[in-house]
Parts: sequence; C-alpha cells; structure tokens
Amino acid sequence: MKIYFATDHAGFEMKNKLLEFVKELGFEVEDCGAYEFNPDDDYPEFVKKAAQAVSEAPESSRAIVLGGSGQGEGIVVNKFLNVRSTVYYGGNLEIVKLSREHNDANVLSLGARFLSLNEAKEAIKLWLETQFSKEERHRRRVAKIEN
Repeated sequence: MKIYFATDHAGFEMKNKLLEFVKELGFEVEDCGAYEFNPDDDYPEFVKKAAQAVSEAPESSRAIVLGGSGQGEGIVVNKFLNVRSTVYYGGNLEIVKLSREHNDANVLSLGARFLSLNEAKEAIKLWLETQFSKEERHRRRVAKIEN
C-alpha cells in the first residue's frame, strides 16, 4: 500500500516527521508537497495531487493530508471520485477507527494546529491498521456515496 502525503505551511513540519513514521511502519510513501515552508502557499495545489493519486488507485493507496484544521483539505480531496476523507483534529480516536470500518475512508485529513506529533502518530497508526468491515450495510452505503 502506498501512502501519499500533502500539506500546506501549517502542517509542513509535522508532515515531514509523519512521512518518516509511516515509512517505519513499513509503507511506501510519496510526498506531494509542500516541499518548503511558505506561509503564503495554497493547500489545494498540494492536496489535489494526493487525492488524484488515491482516486486513480483506491484499492492500493491512501493519503494523509494536513492543514491548520484539516477541514479545507478534507473538502478538496472529497471532490475526487473514489476518495472518502475523514477529518481528525483530536479527541476520541474511535472516530478514526469508524471512518475505516464503516466508511472505508482512504484519506485522513489532520488538523496540525490541534494535534501533537504523538497524537497524530497514534491516529495514523490506528487508521492504517483498521480494515473496512465489508459488512453489507457498509458496502451498500459506500456504493451510494460513490454513485
């Protein structure tokens, strides 16, 4: 499974650390930007690269995108076919688990201004380890989302 990363300036530092963390977990990673810290950058330019990659290979890829809150990034990526994003910016990790089990979320959007590095790592590890339940009701609902 290949994991694509993208961020704006707000998540730039965290993204670089999380890339290494996900590599250590045994995944292939690709950095879609930002490649340098620029407080005037525009996150849609970077996250659309990650979303496009997942859209084209939803069975063999996922993406982790970061922003200040993660909300805008989640909105952008959800505009792509075959992409289902969830936003996490702290609190109960059950939402991260359910996003995989029930919704087969293939993009995790993180609010970098609301998470510590350790919280982000914990959420990512759980998200990557959790499988889609494939229960009929969840498959039916995901199919309706795609249609």
